[in-house]
Amino acid sequence: MNKPKNILVAPLNWGLGHATRSIPIIHALLAEGFQVIIGSDGPALQLLQKEFPQLEFLEFFSYKIEYAKNGKRFKWKMLLRSPKVLKAIRQERELLKKLVKNKKIDGVISDNRLGLYHNDIPTVFVTHQLQVLSGSTTRLTSAMHRNYIKRFDECWVPDFSGKTNLSGKLGHPKKFEIPVKYIGALSRLEPVETESHYDIMVLLSGPEPQRTELEELLMHELKHYKGQVLFVRGVIEEQQSITRKEQVKIVNFMETEDLQKAICSSDLIISRSGYTTVMDLYKLGKKAFFIPTPGQTEQEYLAKRLQNKGIIPFKEQENFSLKALSKAKVYSGFKPLLNEGSFNSTGFGELFGLFKSERKFRSHSKVAFNINLFVMGFNNMLDDRETKA
Repeated sequence: MNKPKNILVAPLNWGLGHATRSIPIIHALLAEGFQVIIGSDGPALQLLQKEFPQLEFLEFFSYKIEYAKNGKRFKWKMLLRSPKVLKAIRQERELLKKLVKNKKIDGVISDNRLGLYHNDIPTVFVTHQLQVLSGSTTRLTSAMHRNYIKRFDECWVPDFSGKTNLSGKLGHPKKFEIPVKYIGALSRLEPVETESHYDIMVLLSGPEPQRTELEELLMHELKHYKGQVLFVRGVIEEQQSITRKEQVKIVNFMETEDLQKAICSSDLIISRSGYTTVMDLYKLGKKAFFIPTPGQTEQEYLAKRLQNKGIIPFKEQENFSLKALSKAKVYSGFKPLLNEGSFNSTGFGELFGLFKSERKFRSHSKVAFNINLFVMGFNNMLDDRETKA
């Protein structure tokens, strides 16, 4: 009898979205008879430890991603942190070499961890951002991202390949030289029939300090709301805590089964417009109201796109008030948006064939941070800042 192959699943710790959308992949790997090892850091690792207590976990190097308190300085903060991100990428690259030898890793599924490619085993990169939107530096950031993606054996995009899709130009650039596989919407949640219990559900996540900024804003605004509110703070802790402030029930976090019941029993979801949240709400067919993270171009794009399509409205964080929620009544929500049966999505069994077949050796060129691209992007940021001033 053949020994099960060890597959490393490693989502980036940037909010909880990369971790939560890895959950259906992990379940599918286990169902196919693979041995799964999970690698991440911070809240993403903690969440997956709660979901899969029986599995082996490895703590990876942190990219140390933080949002700026002022959204207009988001790109500047990311630029200043880029040396630490690049260091973490190099460290996880070296770590993987050791893990392949010591843990007998047979394959890798990396959700946006850029250093987890290898010469001797098949590696997969999961992303919905084939084009990385960053304003005046979009061409630079997209080129740098592609430079890493092409070092993996396959790129899986959690979306549909047709014109009607969820990610828009993020996952469907006009030109993209790297072969990709569209694998359909990834969500750990399933629709369940339940009665309505909450008028509003707040669903928070994401790096600090913006998660706390939005929590404080919504807590203040919801003091004046008369309906029933479930407020999920998105803070992963050892124990779940539940408190109540008048009509607002406050929970620090929810695991999958409780979360899907709570969303299905809520009339309106208030959340960030992160892509994993978009996939979850699509899967459950919900109405929502989005508040994009200030300065996060991807979330701003997704929110504007869905509002323009008449699906979900949004408001900038700095301009949000409870009155803005009235807009949600005239938007369709996700129920009439897509008929999933009309899309082509590859089954996991077929996707996992990459790890079952023999693979020819090929070498990867060394990843280097191009200093000319760095300088060009820095100058573009300066130009962009001066134009807005």
